[in-house]
Amino acid sequence: MVSIGISSIELSSYRDQHFKGTRSEHDKKLRNSSTLYVGNLSFYTTEEQIYELFAKCGEIRRIIMGLDKYKKTPCGFCFVEYYKRADAENCLRYINGTRLDDRIVRTDWDAGYLKGRQYGRGKTGGQVRDEYRTDYDMGRGGYGKLIQQKLGTEVPTFLR
Repeated sequence: MVSIGISSIELSSYRDQHFKGTRSEHDKKLRNSSTLYVGNLSFYTTEEQIYELFAKCGEIRRIIMGLDKYKKTPCGFCFVEYYKRADAENCLRYINGTRLDDRIVRTDWDAGYLKGRQYGRGKTGGQVRDEYRTDYDMGRGGYGKLIQQKLGTEVPTFLR
């Protein structure tokens, strides 16, 4: 017998630092959520590509693309909301760690999408991890933002 609200997929150690509430409230929301955070996406991955892959696990309510808060361009993450918790669990089981646009996709539970969370939280508008990256990653805009600023470079215009 399966208990409602108890998942066979354990929660990761990551916790949203901007969550308004206690850690136990956050954990409870995570245990009952049917929303996933999807990371390590290429800046060029489309919503249609995400839908095509993630719909293999169940019916999707909506996809919210992560955007650079200043440029309003994709910045490598999204939220996928399923109608059913079981479909989200299947996604964590079968899609997490697979390739999309030649990148290994990372999925994790999310407490539920709230307006405004679609924007990157980094100082430059994108994801924090992309500010400090020292490697060259064309799928994520080249070098990290801080190195780009030092070098005076950005993504070539023909690739934007």
